[in-house]
Amino acid sequence: MKIVDIKTRTFKYKTNHVRDSEGHGHPGPEHDATQTLLTIVTDEGPAGYAFGVNPAIAEQIFKPALVGEDPFYREKLWQRLKHWQRIHRNLTDNVIGVADMALWDLAGRCFDQPVYKLLGGYRDKVLAYASTMCGDEEPGGLSSPDDYARFAEWCIQRGYKAIKLHTWMPPIAWAPDPKMDVKACAAVREAVGDDIPLMLDCYHYYSREQALYIGRELEKLNYYWFEEPMDEHSTSSYAWLAEQLDIPVVGPETAEGKMYTRAEWILRGAADILRGGVGDVGGITPLMKTVHLAESFGMAMEVHGGGGGNLQVLGAMGIPGEFYERGLLHPFIDYDEVEPWLHSKIDAMDDEGYVHLPQGPGLGYDINFDYIEENSVETGK
Repeated sequence: MKIVDIKTRTFKYKTNHVRDSEGHGHPGPEHDATQTLLTIVTDEGPAGYAFGVNPAIAEQIFKPALVGEDPFYREKLWQRLKHWQRIHRNLTDNVIGVADMALWDLAGRCFDQPVYKLLGGYRDKVLAYASTMCGDEEPGGLSSPDDYARFAEWCIQRGYKAIKLHTWMPPIAWAPDPKMDVKACAAVREAVGDDIPLMLDCYHYYSREQALYIGRELEKLNYYWFEEPMDEHSTSSYAWLAEQLDIPVVGPETAEGKMYTRAEWILRGAADILRGGVGDVGGITPLMKTVHLAESFGMAMEVHGGGGGNLQVLGAMGIPGEFYERGLLHPFIDYDEVEPWLHSKIDAMDDEGYVHLPQGPGLGYDINFDYIEENSVETGK
């Protein structure tokens, strides 16, 4: 089998998700948006699919790298794209991850198996935690500690067995504020009781002293972990913080360097729980390397973000990954609404708080190809 073409199809849809100037998601007015489907075409019929790539990158980089190759040589192709990053600076880890996931999706479709079973399946369901959007200034949204408390109560009623707060960040004029973060965390703890695991993912550029203050307050509140409170380029700051605190420090999340950076964090004692996602490290292939790295050191590794790729890796992990990150959630967003380009939710959650691994082939996306075709838009290469 050979790859004979790389195709993209950009299509429009309606959404009430908006992003602020810092890139954080919030609810907003309904508007038109676009999504892109990447297709890896083979000479024997089966194809692989993944969402979210720039068509120009697919044309200018993926085609030269992948066309003519055996799609089952995923390691070879991932290494090639990784090496090309030295020159192609727009070839980010997130972009490589889309190609890698499409190759895994293709393999699953060829063998009529979900990816997590190809990886050596471990479980077919995983507990989800409710992962909130960042704080805002919308009354009744996530504008105050009381808002977070009310939303946390709703999350528990919905079936979530754990909650992670993302608190206030710029461009809100008064943010960040360590004391406000702690107030929100305290309000949520009071609302849900002592038995619910709670986590905090706050502003990512606090000073050492600010991060230490928040961490010590979280210890008093019996929080489960503390995530990315400082610039992740300063590994020594995280080693210092992890030494000071009893609460587990989780990281690195967004730091460049794939599994290599995470190995350095383990060596330096900069995290108690390792962190990685398909978009952070460059796909399923390197994320499984990161999982095995953590396992080799007896460390838990929590997966960053949702979606089919991360969910498939969680199904194959023999170490924690204790949770699937479901979100980002907000009182004004119906997360359970199915995306119009799918026939079903990739991460539907039952009343007990579990997301079940899709049993369809590949990544498990039940793609609505008719919708994509009917709503296609032209894009420049």
